[in-house]
Amino acid sequence: MQLPVVYQKAKEQVFTIWKTLQPLLTVHVGLASSAKAIIILEQCGKNKGYQEMDACGFHPEGGCCMLDGPEKIESTINMKTLWKNISVEGIDIIFSRDAGRYICDYTYYTSLYYGNGRAAFIHVPPLSKSVTADFLGKALQTIILEMLKQCGEERE
Repeated sequence: MQLPVVYQKAKEQVFTIWKTLQPLLTVHVGLASSAKAIIILEQCGKNKGYQEMDACGFHPEGGCCMLDGPEKIESTINMKTLWKNISVEGIDIIFSRDAGRYICDYTYYTSLYYGNGRAAFIHVPPLSKSVTADFLGKALQTIILEMLKQCGEERE
């Protein structure tokens, strides 16, 4: 599902995903246009600091995702472990604790909030000659399968 670059609409769609589909894990993928050949595994979402205007010229009330929410929410997926244990030939993978304060981090925090931490966020580079859609798809599949293994370990 493609989410709009609009805070309120993204929030509504994330809520709908959790309420109707009730997934084991929701994985969000966002474009990091400054990353040339790097995949970034984001560990947590932040609640405050959203001052940049979205595609409709709005930003969240008080620059905040959830008025009653905690300052940050960690994913139940241990991204640092994932980062240490996975490699994809032809692209660097890095670990991050700051997804920025725009729609990506806003969406991530919202999903972590509604999903009780059972969400993940991956920043990907723009498509290029070296990072094709097919290559990126296979890399994401490898990463998501490792995430699902972590989910399986949690349930045991």
